[in-house]
Amino acid sequence: MDIDALRSFIAFVDTGSFTRAAKQTFRSQSAISMQMKKLEEDTGQPLFVKEGRNVALTERGQELVSYARRILSLHDEAVSHFKHSTHHRPLVMGCPDDYAESILPTVTALIRELLPNQAFKIVCDCSTELRLMLDAGKIDIAILTRAPDAEEGYLLKHDRGVWVYGSDPSVLEQSPLPLVLYEPDCKFHSAAIDGMEKQERDYSLMVSSSSATAIKSLLRRGIGVSAMAVSSVSHGINIVQDNHWPALPAVDIVLSVAPVPHPAFGVNLAAKISQRFLQEH
Repeated sequence: MDIDALRSFIAFVDTGSFTRAAKQTFRSQSAISMQMKKLEEDTGQPLFVKEGRNVALTERGQELVSYARRILSLHDEAVSHFKHSTHHRPLVMGCPDDYAESILPTVTALIRELLPNQAFKIVCDCSTELRLMLDAGKIDIAILTRAPDAEEGYLLKHDRGVWVYGSDPSVLEQSPLPLVLYEPDCKFHSAAIDGMEKQERDYSLMVSSSSATAIKSLLRRGIGVSAMAVSSVSHGINIVQDNHWPALPAVDIVLSVAPVPHPAFGVNLAAKISQRFLQEH
């Protein structure tokens, strides 16, 4: 089976979209379709099925996912072994600002163990923007938040959303409740607003920001209440222990690799980092 076709196949599995798979692999959608048809010919099995307006994997297609990941992992490991040099361009890694204190240092340290001479460039932005950067080939890997039922990336941590405040619990009694939330593309933003509406709580959206640093600084000054992943909670931030507050969603934190990988960093290293991170946390 063709390596590039398998990359396109996994790009579809991870993104759930032939459009994004085409962007990530720098191919047209018609070229992706031809690759998928060739994979079906190579395997002698139907890999895709129409479900309404969407395309899903057949049972055989789901079986191919495991094989494809292992084939790509071994391929990338071999390429890295023979081509690795200290003169590679920097590895560009994306990370949401809210994981910069908790997840990023450990991931960086693990990469440094595997690639001790590799230089880095780190870009901080929200998961939505980082996905667009992966699609455009602007970053090589990214720490992302995904839904627990998604296939995207290599798992680093199962996490959950919590309500948080600064050092003064009196802010929890304010009415309307002042909310300091991430931007609307963050799932905790919509879940927090929806939960307040359903419980008919009086609230006011005081601030929305993509900066975890800004949000935490405001919380520490007692300016409001926020919703974030447990992994984002840091010094001076407290978790609301009242179970009557609106429920917040569970999330997975993953490491995602661009379909056209950095010469020194393929999916084999992402799998190793995932295993190490899960063992240590």
